[in-house]
Amino acid sequence: MATLTRPSVKDIWRWLAEVPDPEIPALSVVDLGILRDVAWEGETLVVSVTPTYSGCPATSAINLDIERALNGKGIEKLRLERRLSPAWTSDWISAEGREKLKAYGIAPPVDGTAADGRLSKRIDRLTGRANLTVACPRCGSTRTEKVSQFGSTPCKASYRCSDCLEPFDYFKCI
Repeated sequence: MATLTRPSVKDIWRWLAEVPDPEIPALSVVDLGILRDVAWEGETLVVSVTPTYSGCPATSAINLDIERALNGKGIEKLRLERRLSPAWTSDWISAEGREKLKAYGIAPPVDGTAADGRLSKRIDRLTGRANLTVACPRCGSTRTEKVSQFGSTPCKASYRCSDCLEPFDYFKCI
């Protein structure tokens, strides 16, 4: 009788890196940084997922996609855990994920930006406003302007480039 070996955690992370985010399919759930842990508890695989925010409408779809992907690889005993603490932050998007966002036409979060969109260190002393510079993902220009705080999904804002005149989404810092 042959003994079945269970897949390594490293293999499982590799498989999950192929599961796309349903709202931004250029990113995997691993790129997005929402997978917090993958571990075996006895014969059950436990995958901990932190949604981008507690009301994210894609959470159920993401969990279903994770379950389908792992079932397709032969994982039968699986438990998905929703981990809300610590809360997800756009800082968890991988460097590769940020490059994928740009290639997809979405400006990645500006480092050092607070959840409310203000820069924590670069405040204009005269106006009290943040000097948030969002580069156009298409042409690289920093001559951009926010059109709306709300973009195609709740985690994005709408911007326009003054040089190439193209609209684009900016992945807000959360």
